[in-house]
Amino acid sequence: MRNAPTILHLDMDAFYAQAEQASKPSLRGKAVIVGGLGPRGVVATASYEARAFGVHSAMPTAQARRLAPNAAYLVPRFAFYRRISDQVMGLLRAVSPLVEPLSLDEAFVDLEAGGAAWDGESARLAGIRLRADIRAVTGLTGSVGLAASKMLAKIASEQAKPDGLVLIEPGTERALLGPMPVRTLPGVGPATGDHLRRAGITTVDELAEAGEDELVRLVGKAHGQGLYAMALARDDRPVVAEREAKSVSVEDTYDVDIHDRLRVELEVKRLAERCVRRLRGSGLSGRTIVLKVRRYDFSTLTRSETLRGPTDDPAVVREAAGRLLDSVDTTGGVRLLGVGVSGLADFTQEDLFAQAAGEEPGDGAEEEDPGETAVPQAVPAEHRWSPGCDVVHAELGPGWVQGSGLGRVTVRFETPESEPGRVRTFRMDDPALAAAEPLPLVRPRPAEDAGTHRDGDLGDGEGIRTAG
Repeated sequence: MRNAPTILHLDMDAFYAQAEQASKPSLRGKAVIVGGLGPRGVVATASYEARAFGVHSAMPTAQARRLAPNAAYLVPRFAFYRRISDQVMGLLRAVSPLVEPLSLDEAFVDLEAGGAAWDGESARLAGIRLRADIRAVTGLTGSVGLAASKMLAKIASEQAKPDGLVLIEPGTERALLGPMPVRTLPGVGPATGDHLRRAGITTVDELAEAGEDELVRLVGKAHGQGLYAMALARDDRPVVAEREAKSVSVEDTYDVDIHDRLRVELEVKRLAERCVRRLRGSGLSGRTIVLKVRRYDFSTLTRSETLRGPTDDPAVVREAAGRLLDSVDTTGGVRLLGVGVSGLADFTQEDLFAQAAGEEPGDGAEEEDPGETAVPQAVPAEHRWSPGCDVVHAELGPGWVQGSGLGRVTVRFETPESEPGRVRTFRMDDPALAAAEPLPLVRPRPAEDAGTHRDGDLGDGEGIRTAG
């Protein structure tokens, strides 16, 4: 481990929900829940206003509705979140060349590598500046943890939430970790936690006291050794700038089991096309096509086919997924379908053939949108009027769907920089209403920038704390 707290962990606060609140003035300060909205849907993110009712991520949406019936329930807009994430990751890379993204809203940063920090005070100031810059550019807040290791930096950022900064001083790690529950440690989920509890181990101190041999006996060699090292605050993992993706995949869980074989085939084709859009958006191609089918009895089947070379051709992926489906019995119903591509590469076999012939890749073929954001006409009809989706009216301008049903759709007309807007209801087939691209968040005015680059100024959400 290092001698200075120069590893930073950033975690954006309730990212999806916060992005929706910033995008929709009428939802600011209100309970917002983002996730699947059907009977089998789960919560992806809940705003802090919703968490006050006991709602949390991974909770079934039906349970969340019982706890917070008056909250706004919205479908995720991943292309919109990715655009904000790209801005945030760009700010991190301006601080250091060693940035390890963990998800759209979370990353480690090695402050030493970029010369941004070399001791506790310089690390603290770097964290302050970073939080202010993120707020100035995106209007959103993030929490920062600073420590001498990745494990402790992540624990610190969790303590900092929401909208704060916590620095763990080197030498205080054991005392800080000791009284914490074992579930605080990475990799200790409900099953491992229950197993340790039955053995009388509930805190990190008790893990350390149990000893490595006892932990290996309880949970196996690799996990036991890892738990013992974490209990002693040992973590020498470096920040890795590039985390190579192993696969790209998409899947859908259906509110009602699908029994119609033709419908299953159409869903597989649709998933294949979504998968290719995501693949192309990452600048990748792949050789192995994977189909995932979860049947009515919860049994899950996977089938795969490896091609002669990597591809990002939607027709090739569709056909391969269709062939894989031919080998699966869907009698009785299907509750989940997924299509993925693995064996990834940053080129395609078709590219190589085109270059050898002196042509530009893609000549002679209709080019598809390479990003994850579908053009409005490409939005499936069944999702076009989902709560939270962007729309535009020929006369009233941009807005978002508040709800739909019985052939009607209710729209609130507002933009990120407007006052809370008015609500109107239309027929779903109203020709003046169409799906639209998300509007970008508007950067705050200079006077509202949260003290960018001014040492010690956190702006709104004061929250510097030092652990230990």
